[in-house]
Amino acid sequence: MLPEAFIHRMQKMLREEYPSFAESYEEPCTQALRLNPLKGEGGRFLELSPFLLCPVPWDSQGFYYDSADRPGKHPYHEAGVYYIQEPSAMLPAVLLSAQPGERVLDLCAAPGGKSTRIGADMKGKGVLICNEIHPLRAKSLSENIERMGIENAVVISHAPDELAERFPGYFHRILVDAPCSGEGLFRKKPEAVQQWSPENVEACAGRQDEILKAAAKMLMPGGRLVYSTCTFAPEENEGTISRFLHSHPEFSLLQPPAFPGMAAGRPDWIKAPAAGLERTLRLWPHLLKGEGHFAAVLQKEGEAVARDAGSVCGEKGLARKEIEEFAAFRQEFIRRDFSGSFIRFGEQLYLLPEGAPSLKGLKVLRPGLHLGTIKKNRFEPSHALALCLRREEAANGEELRDVRQAMDYLSGNTFETKKAGWCLLCLDGYSLGWGKGAGGLMKNHYPKGLRKSW
Repeated sequence: MLPEAFIHRMQKMLREEYPSFAESYEEPCTQALRLNPLKGEGGRFLELSPFLLCPVPWDSQGFYYDSADRPGKHPYHEAGVYYIQEPSAMLPAVLLSAQPGERVLDLCAAPGGKSTRIGADMKGKGVLICNEIHPLRAKSLSENIERMGIENAVVISHAPDELAERFPGYFHRILVDAPCSGEGLFRKKPEAVQQWSPENVEACAGRQDEILKAAAKMLMPGGRLVYSTCTFAPEENEGTISRFLHSHPEFSLLQPPAFPGMAAGRPDWIKAPAAGLERTLRLWPHLLKGEGHFAAVLQKEGEAVARDAGSVCGEKGLARKEIEEFAAFRQEFIRRDFSGSFIRFGEQLYLLPEGAPSLKGLKVLRPGLHLGTIKKNRFEPSHALALCLRREEAANGEELRDVRQAMDYLSGNTFETKKAGWCLLCLDGYSLGWGKGAGGLMKNHYPKGLRKSW
């Protein structure tokens, strides 16, 4: 049951289109996944895929899947081969168009769908700061960053205004997927209907104004800012962008690419509209295969700064003699180099992205790539390290024979092997985690907290 006040407003907004809009709530939600190019070429996965897939028009990495499929229950999911994501929600990160070597901020990042797409676009080069003010949500964000093998991401938990004081003019690109009233998710999440009210719409609009104000301060001249919501409310969409442009004349709206079913923003739905609001995008569930969404692409005036990812206040890394255990492990088991600064928290060794800022004073959940644990005279590799490696980058690897054996491994079982020492276990070339061969058995090192009961 949709709220009465919501129905009345949508009837006024959509007029003759409203019956089609209302009928869309009787249709099932569309479901999609987004391939992870960090794990390998998408074409190979499409050849292997056990799912019935159809391309999402606005994201070259996005595919609808059939409602009968269960990609979240397949070992490929645990390997980070794809991220299950609502198709309309794929658009903002596509519009951000992050590039390798840049400094990028996802300001409201949990649970990580957009951050992981940004990380894939950056190809491990540059600095990606993923921020989430709520610590529990930040934890799930960190877990998804790890699963998808994003090496150059730092996960933090701060209020936007706190970060604005720390990082003025620092980022090349910023994504603000703003907290909103969630009207676009009524079909997908019925609980959002219960939480809706006109007062909440107004409160969300106020929060969005403050978040954008902070984002504007952190964006460098010539930088790109993408704003998005999953609501239909004009106060939170055209209204928020209009208020922002009136108070920040150094910004202008760019024309994003539109795809069939996407509609232009509506300046006539708000009072005192700023110029260019028709260059924003609305995604409607009765016009395309996806939920309700809004997106705007803004650019800050000035000359763009080179994509060097450098920072004058970077974190000082460890000396080589302080990481001898890892160096020995890498020489024996890994066939690739690592760039960045090695830092240590107790026994835990991390690789901070090259050019990352100092972490002093920040609430950090994930300071870059977790490499593993340094113990007396030995190094134990982390699960995160396994998930960022490709099969060919491991000196000692073993292919699991089929999906059934992969599921057994993900459940914590051991199996017979002729391998010895640390071994990267893979399914169809996609890394799942570590095992350690000894005495004819492969000891299971898949994290206990992640093990599955299929």
